[in-house]
Amino acid sequence: MATPAPWRRIFLIFVTAYLAYAAWFIFRTSFVMDGQRYFCLFDDAMISLTYARNLAEGHGLVWFPGAERVEGFTNPLWTLWMALLHLLPVSATKISLLVQATSAGLLTLNLLFVKRVADLLSGGRWVWIPAVLLTAFYLPLNHWALQGMEVGLLATLASGSAWLALRTRKEKRFFPGLYVLLGLALLTRMDAAVLFLAVWGWLLWADPARRRKHLVWGVSLFVGLMAAMTVFRLGYYGDPLPNTYYLKMTGVPLGLRLARGFQAFWSMIRQTWGVLFILPMALPFLRRDRLGWLIPGLVAAQMAYSVWVGGDAWEDWGLTNRYVTVVMPLFLILLSLVLARGAEWVAARLAAGRISRAAVRGNLLLALALLAVNLNGIRQPHLSLREWLLIKPPLAVQENREMVELARLAGDITTPEAAIGLSWAGIIPYFSRRPAVDFLGKNDRHIARLPARLPAGGDLLTGLRPGHTKWDYDYSIRTLQPDLVLQTYGLNRPEAEAYFHPDYEKRIIAGYSFQVLKGSPRIAWEEVDRRAQAFQEAW
Repeated sequence: MATPAPWRRIFLIFVTAYLAYAAWFIFRTSFVMDGQRYFCLFDDAMISLTYARNLAEGHGLVWFPGAERVEGFTNPLWTLWMALLHLLPVSATKISLLVQATSAGLLTLNLLFVKRVADLLSGGRWVWIPAVLLTAFYLPLNHWALQGMEVGLLATLASGSAWLALRTRKEKRFFPGLYVLLGLALLTRMDAAVLFLAVWGWLLWADPARRRKHLVWGVSLFVGLMAAMTVFRLGYYGDPLPNTYYLKMTGVPLGLRLARGFQAFWSMIRQTWGVLFILPMALPFLRRDRLGWLIPGLVAAQMAYSVWVGGDAWEDWGLTNRYVTVVMPLFLILLSLVLARGAEWVAARLAAGRISRAAVRGNLLLALALLAVNLNGIRQPHLSLREWLLIKPPLAVQENREMVELARLAGDITTPEAAIGLSWAGIIPYFSRRPAVDFLGKNDRHIARLPARLPAGGDLLTGLRPGHTKWDYDYSIRTLQPDLVLQTYGLNRPEAEAYFHPDYEKRIIAGYSFQVLKGSPRIAWEEVDRRAQAFQEAW
């Protein structure tokens, strides 16, 4: 359906506004140290970036040169893109900017897909306007994508797949490009199988005239890609699944994992006042065709997956976690359709002379503003709204700066062969270029396969953080003996202290406390003493 010229101009205005917002968002994630501006991604994304750099430099897909082959990342296609970026003549302080710019471009493309899906479901009316605006300025999506996670790529592939799937049914045509997008999603993250199977299953049901084609393409692509990735993993890493699967999905009782996942889901429902979730998901029951079932089905499938895996480690950071955020643009389309139904109800009363046109416009703008605030003001509202409006730097930027400071410190007081013990496994190894010991096991096969250590008492659900429940300091500190321990995980720090005696000594430099392996030839002891004394005198 052709878009009228005025609508195209409005859409271009929205895109321009979003690009300006994204550019300022990315700039606000950067910081200056010693006169140089650093761009840095979220720590998990920096793990992928570290693997990517080692691949680009010829060391293989490993955490650091010479490391045991462990798949500590879960986004192969995104990591390969990062590796390609490392072939460009760009410094380590700026390479993250290229990743962030890629995500901004993907999210811009996603807005086009959102508009087209909204047009298909609404018959080309104005429904796309709130859908595009709510998506463009949805804080969790911008946070995860513009800080380097693969969420932006997956959200774009999900929206693009939904658009082509709807066209398949509406236009009675077969689009091979749909399966290309689904295949790319599967290569980006293996658990995009949920998205793949949900779209494919709907096509088998909603498009019986081309069911045979869908069956052949779906089975061939899904089985072929899953088999190829499994063969590669077994041959290269010796495991059929990424290391983080064993870290997060094993060692925790199934019932507890599901309870934790449902708690996160229920928290999301409560934060949307319930009705903002129930009404959009009920839209299929108001339509008489099969077209209306795709989007709610995709959203429900992804939410069910989030419950199945126990949610994410950062549920308190935003309304939706990384798994659900991928389909939030589609959910916001449903929400906009609800808004349109409300507008139609108001318009009927307008025609009867019961309400003025100015009141209609005012109420619609007010409703849109309230929706935006409700969707983005959810993490200690005064803080998340300030982050949303970019009055303060986005989430985790201050922590990123501290990790870069630690990385620079580690590089200054050690030789290149020194091993560093840590729990933030991305930023510090990337900027220090040192071998590392991962206390929480994302890059350690032994830790990932341990039983989970569950929180005690009433904190059993709220204190359970997927990916942060396994550690073994006897193995990580006493057996592996990193030369420098920069950090341990907050919840188990007291336990770690017992393993430093008698082999380590505590030092404080620039306000950071860390442990140094006594007598290690890979430590620049004179520099350690000089900096420790300088800090003590300054203090």
